[in-house]
Amino acid sequence: MSELLQMAKDLVEAQATSRSMSTEEMVSSLSELYKALQKLSQAPEAAGEQQEGAPVVSRKKAFGRDKVYCMICGEGMKTLARHLRTKHDMTPADYRRQFDIPRSQPLAAKSYSETRRQMALDAGLADNLAKARAARKKGGRKKAAKK
Repeated sequence: MSELLQMAKDLVEAQATSRSMSTEEMVSSLSELYKALQKLSQAPEAAGEQQEGAPVVSRKKAFGRDKVYCMICGEGMKTLARHLRTKHDMTPADYRRQFDIPRSQPLAAKSYSETRRQMALDAGLADNLAKARAARKKGGRKKAAKK
């Protein structure tokens, strides 16, 4: 007897001990459980094929305004980098390569990027960056003049 059939038989026996069942009900239940167990036993293989093959989410749907969706598992979040490292042991570069995503496409939701950009502008980080670049240029000219 196959392992799945044995499991189905055990389940029907347990069911029959808790309530009265006719022979027809037992046969029907056994058949249904066996089919369900067969489908479940094939599911991990199908999931593995899906993971290696085509993306779960199309590229157009993956990059939304408020969320980005992982093309491997379909989970939605604000940014993908941490998710890729922790759930799929993958770098963003590997992910881009696997799904042919251009470098110009951010791996973060548009609203998240806009919010972070505005926070940086409000904090004056753009001005600080410009000052640092100007100071570096001045310092570079002085070093060149000394030589």
